[in-house]
Amino acid sequence: MDFLTGEELLARCEDSGLPISGVMKRRETDNTEQSKEIVDARLKKALEIMKNSAHGPLLHPQKSMGGLIGGEAKRLAAHAESAGCAVDTLLGKAIRYSMAVLEVNASMGTIVAAPTAGSSGVVPGVLFALQEERGLSEAELEKGLLCAGAVGCLLMLNSSVSGAEAGCQAEIGSASAMAAAAAVELMGGSPKMCLEAASLALSNLLGLVCDPIAGLVESPCQSRNAMGAANALTCAELALSGICHPIPFDEMASMMHHVGRSLPMELRETALGGCAATPTGQRLGETLKRPQCAGCK
Repeated sequence: MDFLTGEELLARCEDSGLPISGVMKRRETDNTEQSKEIVDARLKKALEIMKNSAHGPLLHPQKSMGGLIGGEAKRLAAHAESAGCAVDTLLGKAIRYSMAVLEVNASMGTIVAAPTAGSSGVVPGVLFALQEERGLSEAELEKGLLCAGAVGCLLMLNSSVSGAEAGCQAEIGSASAMAAAAAVELMGGSPKMCLEAASLALSNLLGLVCDPIAGLVESPCQSRNAMGAANALTCAELALSGICHPIPFDEMASMMHHVGRSLPMELRETALGGCAATPTGQRLGETLKRPQCAGCK
């Protein structure tokens, strides 16, 4: 039960009558020669780590290693209780959970790369927001993670998930596509709808550059995880309502890779362009390069 393209994945779903999560689970057991029980245990462990990183900073915020972020998720949670909150509870939770995970990552905590450390907040942000707001079970959440994993697998095989290779579109874009597909399956959408949502998510973030300030995976990475989560929910809603993207998923994945390789070196995780190259970005970079200990010169 293997697949190398989105088209092949949809064919496997049709032949077997399984959703994407079911096909992905079979692929895992077949290709790794591990039992269903072992695969299930790995899924539970990944979700446990994701949940801890999504919820921990809401109670115990931590400053990042570079000091550029820390406490934003807790601030968002407090603001959600105010009359001035601009979003509904589902989107609000997805945003703050996604940002919380990046806080854990930037303070050297334990996260699940989904698909990378810099984009690790998008999938858990969407999954746990949906679980809490739609009453999803742990078993359903595992299916969502499997579906997301299938899309991530396709992007690694046929495109890129590396900011250094293809810009932030390859990290946040890929994570957003994974989360969008998972959201569609969790809300009862078809496998075709899942890939429609993933294709939409990629197209919305096409060309997004990778420009971390001071070369640290902190800013603008954290807020882009929030954007990726919001994009995923938007694209899931579009696909579930029957809105189709004219470009198939496989073509969109291929084009994302082409666009990424066309980006100049400065816009691919070198901290030489974009936000990192602004006067303030450069000043912050120089400040963070200076020795911090009292006895250093």
